Amino acid sequence: MNMAKRDYYEVLGVSKDASDADIKRAYRKLAIQYHPDKLAGKSEQEKKEGEEKFKEAAEAYDVLSDDAKRQRYDRYGHAGVGGASG
Repeated sequence: MNMAKRDYYEVLGVSKDASDADIKRAYRKLAIQYHPDKLAGKSEQEKKEGEEKFKEAAEAYDVLSDDAKRQRYDRYGHAGVGGASG
């Protein structure tokens, strides 16, 4: 089940002109919210959804926190930073 990837800026809830500090702050907030340790005691479905969101946020941060990757992403979208080109 390969869903279409969401926009990385949307994932982190920041604008395209967000500073590095804004991106880091947004990522940390999501990482804490969806960290597997925070999901203990939740249903399996909630754990699975949280794990997906955690991975998605980490992937978005990986790209947007790296100037070169961010420039490629801004220009080419997911094709510039993922898939076979990686």
